[in-house]
Amino acid sequence: MHYPSMTALRALDAVARLGSVSAAATELNLTRSAVSHRIATLEERLGFALTERTGRGIRLTYRGERYARDVRRILAEVQLAGTSFDEQQVIGRLCVSCNPGFATYWLCQHLGDFLTQYPQVQLHVVTPRTPQDTRAAEADLFIAYGTGDWPNQIVEPIVALHFFPVCSPRLLNARNGLKVPADLSGHTLLHMNDLADWRLWLGAVGARDIEFTSGVLFADATSTIAACIAGQGVAIGDNLLSGDSLSRGLLVRPFDITIQSNRGYYLVTDPVKAERAVVKAFSEWLKARVTATTQSAIDLDQPPLDFPKENA
Repeated sequence: MHYPSMTALRALDAVARLGSVSAAATELNLTRSAVSHRIATLEERLGFALTERTGRGIRLTYRGERYARDVRRILAEVQLAGTSFDEQQVIGRLCVSCNPGFATYWLCQHLGDFLTQYPQVQLHVVTPRTPQDTRAAEADLFIAYGTGDWPNQIVEPIVALHFFPVCSPRLLNARNGLKVPADLSGHTLLHMNDLADWRLWLGAVGARDIEFTSGVLFADATSTIAACIAGQGVAIGDNLLSGDSLSRGLLVRPFDITIQSNRGYYLVTDPVKAERAVVKAFSEWLKARVTATTQSAIDLDQPPLDFPKENA
């Protein structure tokens, strides 16, 4: 029996995950023609088409998609089988995919605690393309942002997010201050990724006259919080990413009104990789540590408003 080559299987897996030959070639450090040749060789050995042309690119056929899913599972099992450490010990390499906001304002400030507990773990942190992306083959688990919808993977909530406006102390005391939500009309609103957070908070508190579409739109939490600390406007903070800045006095909450979000941070893991001792150890440490460090950012005497229902 002649088995397909591992390089051909990896090429197919990369094309299936990334959606194009060019992206797969970049990840594998190969030329586009080399990736195409490996897939063509695999098709010849299997006796059926894995891809088909669509416009100037390609896409997987129905049989190709099914085969690619099996290949991904097998590659994960091969990687797991080759891990050179005792599964009963928390030891070895761990690759965590984490978006920049969570990494900057929480993970990077607490990693020392994990490494003190598990000194034989070699930790590698990578950045996903988008906050909800869980496609990186090298990652053992993902800290992803979204609504919890990642099919065929193990999904565990890390923390429920509570939203509230934040600003710098000097901005709070300027321009007659911020005493009620209506005062926001005289300030620049800072947005992260989209306009949804401000729209939902203003709607929940009945401040629908505030023009939430104005202001500055940033692509990530790091830039949004940096601009807010610098006094450039008022942002929507939360009990996770804003906690450190609030405790250090870099940011303050002008209002006590909080809403609960339908989005949050989740641990997302492939079922095969989830069985590794080092993955289990990091997951349990992360959930416990986040719980212990986020409560101070919420006024526990002021329960959050229910998250407004959206029609879209």
